Amino acid sequence: MSCQQQEEILVKTVCEIYDNISKLDSLKPCKDVNMLFTQLVLTCMPPNPIDTTKLCQKLQEIRSHLIQLCGVAEGLLETHFSTNLGSYENPLDHIEEFPYFSNYIKLGLLEFTILSDHTKSDGHVPERIAFVGSGPLPLTSIVLASNHLRNTSFHNYDIDESANSLATRLVSADPDLSKRMFFHATDILDVTDDLSEYEVVFLAALVGMNKDDKVKVIDHLAMYMAPNSILMLRSAHGARGFLYPIVDPTDLQGFEVLQVFHPTDEVINSVIIARKSPSSTPPPQYSSVDRMIDHPVIRTCKCFETQQDFNHLTHGINCMIE
Repeated sequence: MSCQQQEEILVKTVCEIYDNISKLDSLKPCKDVNMLFTQLVLTCMPPNPIDTTKLCQKLQEIRSHLIQLCGVAEGLLETHFSTNLGSYENPLDHIEEFPYFSNYIKLGLLEFTILSDHTKSDGHVPERIAFVGSGPLPLTSIVLASNHLRNTSFHNYDIDESANSLATRLVSADPDLSKRMFFHATDILDVTDDLSEYEVVFLAALVGMNKDDKVKVIDHLAMYMAPNSILMLRSAHGARGFLYPIVDPTDLQGFEVLQVFHPTDEVINSVIIARKSPSSTPPPQYSSVDRMIDHPVIRTCKCFETQQDFNHLTHGINCMIE
């Protein structure tokens, strides 16, 4: 089968699923919602030569709307489970009820390993981390804080105040995390000088639902993050661009891209690791992060990424590194 035929079949199938999703009365977790999004993910998962950024205008509009629908559905899924977990006296004792929690365990190990590979070899670990777009179920921060960075404070940013309230409830009963996990209900574009206090900033895949908005956030981070600090963000590649926004490495003006991970199996998100340029002019009242970052070590790895989009696969995949 030719590449053109593969692309045509893929686009036809995605459009059919999109039509069915668009007809749903609600995107809250249920049998029909889970089935359609699982079908969508399985359709977009196999390697495909398609470049979703070069589709015609009509298909770009469908893709953009589909990404928005995926974001809404993902948020509703997390809200559902965060609400249920928050009903317990000690929510984190029941965190494994979230069906994809094991994927976050693997993701946390992966991202901690990547971060360690690109920070100073003297054993220093970051003291302050920001996670932008943490949502009502901030499992990445929880896993990293619990398993890998036990002395690090995590500042979680989400524009939705109700999401932050649910997230706060999850950690409030934990004597350790309640002192190290902070939640800020604010638009990250309104955060300026405080960004220079973080040694690492994580940018969630669904912060900036289109290219212009994504670049606006990246440019804002480039302006206010500390020189030599690390930005870790998630993107998509190939057909997976129907599920998540795509970040081109050239979009990271003011950063040195260290590595790009493109999954070749079940994992959906690509991962980009970049370093804030040390030559960038700091904003007023800049507070330096006096940590030097080592040069990248390019190696073959086993990557794991959480697939929150309603499929029930356990993700273990081989990655390609650019």
